[in-house]
Amino acid sequence: MKPPASSTATSYLLLAPLAILLLVFVLPSLRPWSRVGSDSDGLGILCARRTGGFVDVAADAPAPPPGQTTRAAEFSLLVGVLTVPGRRERRDIVRTAYALQPAAEGARVDVRFVFCRVTDPVDAALLAVEARRHGDVLVLDGCAENMNDGKTYAYLSSVPRLFAAEPYDYVMKADDDTYLRVAALAGELRGKPRHDVYLGYGYAMGGQPMPFMHGMGYVVSWDVAAWVAGAREILERNDTLGPEDLMVGKWLNLAGRGRNRYDLKPRMYDLSWDMDNFRPDTVAVHTLKTNRRWAAAFRYFNVVTAGITPSSELYHLP
Repeated sequence: MKPPASSTATSYLLLAPLAILLLVFVLPSLRPWSRVGSDSDGLGILCARRTGGFVDVAADAPAPPPGQTTRAAEFSLLVGVLTVPGRRERRDIVRTAYALQPAAEGARVDVRFVFCRVTDPVDAALLAVEARRHGDVLVLDGCAENMNDGKTYAYLSSVPRLFAAEPYDYVMKADDDTYLRVAALAGELRGKPRHDVYLGYGYAMGGQPMPFMHGMGYVVSWDVAAWVAGAREILERNDTLGPEDLMVGKWLNLAGRGRNRYDLKPRMYDLSWDMDNFRPDTVAVHTLKTNRRWAAAFRYFNVVTAGITPSSELYHLP
């Protein structure tokens, strides 16, 4: 029996609000995340497992609006933020910190949160959801989760294989308590060599001005990362164990690598106890280990911290 026309029309009217909700709230969350430095608020693309580790599976980048062209990147940078599964709140803060920054003009910057093998079933389930939602997770099967027991080596030595199809010009290791100002770092890298580079906060030791870079964050050129991946002597000397920043400097010094060294002090620094030493020309500020410190950084760098506008139209408090 054919339903009356008025009943059919009424059904369509009832479905219309649901369709609008779908368009407004659901479909935007399904779009692929793109790259920092583009017209995107995302940080990366999805990861998928294959034998021996995780590799990136690139989603198609959205086309620019009609009549608008996209400037070709002068160079590319991979930022690997080393973190652990339990720091979910920290990662949300760091994601927001990068997403709200101005674009790094002329640079393609990809941010990944780097983990070692995840063995806890709860962490594995929650991290899988996080990876699917944000598309910026990189899990390395070749190491157990650690700080100074080979994780940095696993990261640097895996990058040339994982991203062999589309190599970066530079690879960065960063801590998850470091606020990196991407445009400022891109400005420092612009015009620098693309070969044999080692850049960061130079740490003086034994009369040498820069034997290694501070672990808050340092950059090597792609060829240096590729060398690390193939340097059997690092493993033969058991040089993956120990303070990771000191060890990286040792590898490069013994092999005569990273000869183009750049010290970004004082633009890279630790935040003081009183949180009163921010600099307007900051490239990276370290030791943001609490929400209070992240809030201070956001306020100083004007990252949308004017306050929350009351929305009495949407809720009512007695």
